[in-house]
Amino acid sequence: MEAVLQRDEGSRVVDAIPDFDAWVAARGPGLLRLAHALTGNRADAEDVVQEALARALPRWDRISTVEDPDAYVRRMVVSEHTSWWRRFRRRESPVAEPRGPQDVAPADGTGETDDRERIWRACRALPEGQRTAVVLRYYEQLEYAEIAALTGVREGSVRSRVSRGIAALRTELGEETEDE
Repeated sequence: MEAVLQRDEGSRVVDAIPDFDAWVAARGPGLLRLAHALTGNRADAEDVVQEALARALPRWDRISTVEDPDAYVRRMVVSEHTSWWRRFRRRESPVAEPRGPQDVAPADGTGETDDRERIWRACRALPEGQRTAVVLRYYEQLEYAEIAALTGVREGSVRSRVSRGIAALRTELGEETEDE
């Protein structure tokens, strides 16, 4: 990664700042994978990463001097996803004819499409923290400590969010829990 040298008024080199473009070229694919896991599709993931990087660019002089710029920008991606999700939930999508459950037909006759749709609706109904924790744990296969570091909450809180999220999904989907 290239570094840009800053000079103070006396033309002394003060500090080396990683070049933003080089940093994005090196770290961008990882940010895109994270956003894809959170959003569920590539187009929305690209939008989330682009927004986060657009916010990071004007602040890059400050961000590049923090202890871990990678973690800082990953957190920005997670925060941008939260903002994106809130905007998405408030947005209305008008359609010509309302669809009912009877209109969703499985492609292969197995009921698999119905199940996927039910699971997706149940996931969307989870609070943001629970949904993020469940996606990172079960879709991205991250450990609790990694999720805690990524989301900025304690590991115990991550475990609680995952547990509550899974319990809410089981309740919503009508599955019996182990206690029943």
